[in-house]
Amino acid sequence: MHKFKIQPISTGYKEAIGGVIENKTKPVGALGRLEELALQIAQIQGVESPEQVLELINPHLVVFAADHGITAEGVSPYPAEVTYLMVQNFIGGGAAINVFTRQNNMQLLVVDVGVKGDFAENTPHFLKLKIRKGTENFLHQAAMSTPEMHAAMDAGITVANGAAAKGCNVIGFGEMGIGNTSSAAVLMHLITKLPIELCVGRGTGLDDAGVLKKTAILSQAVANCTLKNTEPLDFLSYFGGLEIAAMVGAMLQAAQNKMLVLVDGFIASSAMLVASEIDSAVLDYAVFCHTSGEKGHARMLEHMHARPLLDLGMRLGEGTGCAVAYPIVQSAVAFYNEMSKMSDLMAPR
Repeated sequence: MHKFKIQPISTGYKEAIGGVIENKTKPVGALGRLEELALQIAQIQGVESPEQVLELINPHLVVFAADHGITAEGVSPYPAEVTYLMVQNFIGGGAAINVFTRQNNMQLLVVDVGVKGDFAENTPHFLKLKIRKGTENFLHQAAMSTPEMHAAMDAGITVANGAAAKGCNVIGFGEMGIGNTSSAAVLMHLITKLPIELCVGRGTGLDDAGVLKKTAILSQAVANCTLKNTEPLDFLSYFGGLEIAAMVGAMLQAAQNKMLVLVDGFIASSAMLVASEIDSAVLDYAVFCHTSGEKGHARMLEHMHARPLLDLGMRLGEGTGCAVAYPIVQSAVAFYNEMSKMSDLMAPR
């Protein structure tokens, strides 16, 4: 059983940090969300005095990849083989996440925790931590065993600690796995108690009939569930994906390491939803980067009292929302560190 000791962010110096922000050469509150973001980062980094600066060191973007047995039910317009092909695309440098991480000088790491297929060893920016080749079909049985779920979480913990060992203090998480919006939707339904119809969306592009079919299949899967326990990790092992479980472990460990955690869209947010049920302090370290175009995401965010930085209608996954939002995080740090003080401007000459 994993035990995390996440320290809630310190509020002891909130007034002093807020004073630094208010004393910049601007009207109070004029930088809006950037001010809130700077305050959050300062609290995470334990800033105690106006002389200390904020730092974003060796930013990482981790994409966990795995296949899903539920794809056998036709819940996605794309075949399961696309997971393997897209991981190859990540490795080759041709995907959207490659473009955006290169643009913003973020270290990209692709982690195979459950893809049906093997990749070349010693591939740059790739890590093989495969637990098994895809999950079972949760319409009929648990997606994974409890030990497999914990092994996937361990893989995430390993990745978060590996990044921290390289000095990284800001890490974003994305995913690749055809069928994983189904897992995310069921996890959302079970944890938030919202009707499943409000949780199920188009995924990779289902039409209206496809969404109805997907909703019916997921409803039946919940009805078929033989779980005796209703703890978040029980839901995760029965309906989750290996990549979602890995993100849960990575997010919790990153927060324990006092790293800033960038959260992507619907699937990554479902991992944060599970993580927050395990230890709510993880949310202190989370920056939700964008509101996904996937149907249930806004309500999931509302459940966690989260306000994302962007709303661009994106629903690609891969961590793209994290990479696109990262310059905003940089702006929050830059104004805190570099902007003149009003008290200096008004000082007698």
